[in-house]
Amino acid sequence: MADVNRGNRPLSPHLQIYRLPLVAKISIMTRITGVALGGALLLIVWWFVAGAYSPEYFATADWLLSSWVGIVVMVAALWTLWFHLANGIRHFVFDLGKGFELSSVARSNWYVIGASVVLTILTLLIVIL
Repeated sequence: MADVNRGNRPLSPHLQIYRLPLVAKISIMTRITGVALGGALLLIVWWFVAGAYSPEYFATADWLLSSWVGIVVMVAALWTLWFHLANGIRHFVFDLGKGFELSSVARSNWYVIGASVVLTILTLLIVIL
């Protein structure tokens, strides 16, 4: 006999129920960081163009990028740069045909996260000191 409650069940796991594995989250973050790097590049180019245009326009751009909001955005952009680079290196190793074992992929997920955080902190320390 046909199941009369068929319409009451979900057809497949939805994102509210299904828990994405770390490798999927990192894949999504790599795409997001790629777009964010494009936005950060536009801000930096705007700063350079403002410097070439006029002192008043540069003062406005410099004020915005050196405010606390600008500093937070630039530090986030720095982290996205290191994250995107670390994951790119990981995918280069994948292109060489290495690191496809499940344990190796799980380890490299954490290497990407750790490298991005450590390199961001090191870069900030070098800039500050």
